[in-house]
Amino acid sequence: MYILKNGKILDENGKLITRDILISEDKIAKIAENIHEESAKVIDVGGKFISPGLIDVHVHLREPGGEHKETIETGTKAAAKGGYTTVCSMPNTKPVPDTPEKMDALVERINETARVRVLPYASITKELGTDELVDFSGLKRAGAFAFTDDGVGVQLAGTMYMAMQAAAKLDMAVVAHCEDNSLVYDGVVHDGKFAQKEGLKGIPNIAESVQIARDVLLAEAAGCHYHVCHISTKESVRVVRDAKRAGIHVTAEVSPHHLLLNEEDIPGNIGNWKMNPPLRSRADQDALLEGLRDGTIDFIATDHAPHAENEKNVSMEKAAFGIVGLETAFPLLYTHFVKNGDWTLNELIDYMAVKPSEVFKLPYGSLRVADVADITVIDLDKEEEINPETFLSKGKNTPFAGVSCFGWPVLTISRGEIVYSWGINNEKNVNA
Repeated sequence: MYILKNGKILDENGKLITRDILISEDKIAKIAENIHEESAKVIDVGGKFISPGLIDVHVHLREPGGEHKETIETGTKAAAKGGYTTVCSMPNTKPVPDTPEKMDALVERINETARVRVLPYASITKELGTDELVDFSGLKRAGAFAFTDDGVGVQLAGTMYMAMQAAAKLDMAVVAHCEDNSLVYDGVVHDGKFAQKEGLKGIPNIAESVQIARDVLLAEAAGCHYHVCHISTKESVRVVRDAKRAGIHVTAEVSPHHLLLNEEDIPGNIGNWKMNPPLRSRADQDALLEGLRDGTIDFIATDHAPHAENEKNVSMEKAAFGIVGLETAFPLLYTHFVKNGDWTLNELIDYMAVKPSEVFKLPYGSLRVADVADITVIDLDKEEEINPETFLSKGKNTPFAGVSCFGWPVLTISRGEIVYSWGINNEKNVNA
């Protein structure tokens, strides 16, 4: 039992108020102006912001099969440092969690080594990218969070339609990496100004948007919850907006890097700037920001994609797709959108905790008495440069190295246990 004392929380009107929080075992037992409990350890957070634990429904932990890039342990340590208490792991591993037996083994490994809650996805198809569907009901029983072939788009409409029908019967979501392979043209960046300047093959917007247009109609016919991963184009935003207006159960996420950057920011043919989907045009970036603010896009997810140094410190033609994001997402977004007045702090917490929970019907993402004690304490005034050498993730592949940010998590509590602490009660760099 312990008390978080002298913290600031958001009230129902989005205003910061000072409150203490009593945590007993794995639950929030009390929230009040002044809590005194003889048997409780007091952790004075010194006026820092207390948030519900952040939720990221799109991370790559690489284990099993890609442990040189990341493990469940290192990835969840990075999540804790970034303020995340729940992450959802993608199934593009070796082996793919495409049978109940493989999912059982993955869940066992998560229970052994994860430092925060991990909800694992199962694949839609056997081995990812085939046309043979998995055992949906068996995988749900084994612990699957939802179904996705993230990393590859489901190419055949018939395969996707059957998958949606199977998922709908189980009240489960189909989560889609939308990419029509016939329209990718071996591209490595967005098909735009930067590609032309550098003489690189480009990935056009339609490679993403045409699959979303197909899938929303399939979801309507199947009665399925369809969720769009890392939306990146203005056409995709338009399709999702129209589908929502038509009453189709479609939701969407956007990644921090697509909100913060566009192709004009890429400094050269550098592997750490290669990601999928790629950084698009300024017009696409503006559409994503507008779509997030008007509710077309539901929330933010990092698409944390760690790679080994030799896989990224090469040209874009040779580099792997993806960047890391768990440890930098909140400071980057807070600095560039809240401190400058574009968003409120309440809106940012909605995008990073409340709305992911609501969309996927999770019992997390809030600070209320009797809730599970998933809590993040953030020093909104702390300024620090992003330094990949300090990352707890194995992956150092970020385009944001050297960027100065405010708003760094300093204490993360997952299910009532402290899993990360920096400078609270004189503790330095505690990562349980």
